Order: sequence, then C-alpha cells, then structure tokens
Amino acid sequence: MKVIAMAVAASIALVASGAASAQEALAKSDGCFNCHAVDTKKVGPAFKDIAAKYKGQADAEAKLVDKLANAKGHPATKAKGDDLTSLVKWVLSQ
Repeated sequence: MKVIAMAVAASIALVASGAASAQEALAKSDGCFNCHAVDTKKVGPAFKDIAAKYKGQADAEAKLVDKLANAKGHPATKAKGDDLTSLVKWVLSQ
C-alpha cells in the first residue's frame, strides 16, 4: 500500500512540475523574463514578490489579468486569453 501511495505522490509531483515548466516556458516566450525573475528584482519586481503582494486577495488573479491585458501600469503583453490567465496563476503560485 505504501508503494502505491508513493507512486501516486510521485505522479502528482511530476504533473505539477510539468505544468509549472510549461508556464515558465510561456513566460519566457512572452518576454516576461526580460524584466522579471522568479526570485530577484530586475527591471520589474520578482514573481515571488508579486505573489506575496497579492497573497490572500480573492480578486488578485482578475486584477493582474486586467492590468496585463490592458497595459495598465505594465507594458502590453503578447499573451492573451487562457495563456495570460495561466501566466498570472503561475506567478501567483510562486
């Protein structure tokens, strides 16, 4: 039984890391890493700092999607629709 539980946990971890890798690749292709890094400030704040700023805010995802989609205080992004929402969710998960 322990072997099955460990296999399930490992599978879940692989799926989660694959999704994170896909979002990171999307962020790279969108140019996010030109100004941001995951854990250090560059031109813009670190993604971890953005996540900390919006932690606990129920409308954080909607605020950031709107900000990025409409270039409100942030340069326009190439990502649109579901890709943009996925990027925001990934940033907020840092």
